[in-house]
Amino acid sequence: MTSKPMLRMMQASEIPAFVDAVIQTGCDICACGDDIYTIGDADLSDEDYEIAAPQLQAINEKFGDRDYLRREIVAHLRSLGRYLDSADVEHWSLNVPSQ
Repeated sequence: MTSKPMLRMMQASEIPAFVDAVIQTGCDICACGDDIYTIGDADLSDEDYEIAAPQLQAINEKFGDRDYLRREIVAHLRSLGRYLDSADVEHWSLNVPSQ
């Protein structure tokens, strides 16, 4: 019996690099509320998905397990304006910065 290799644990200091790496694949990443984020690979065309899928797999392998950092990732996304809090907003880029 072979054991599955242990996935590394992402560090909080790697969150900005993780988010940037996902954005560079062309996938939309945004926070939904205070404790969930989503990576919008389903929004890609079939051709773009074929390109992004191996990149996302490489990102997953590079950064490792990040579930325990979910709230911190969400906070970072919110600081970038990449969040949805209302069903009235169709895309995070339509958020109006509060003043």
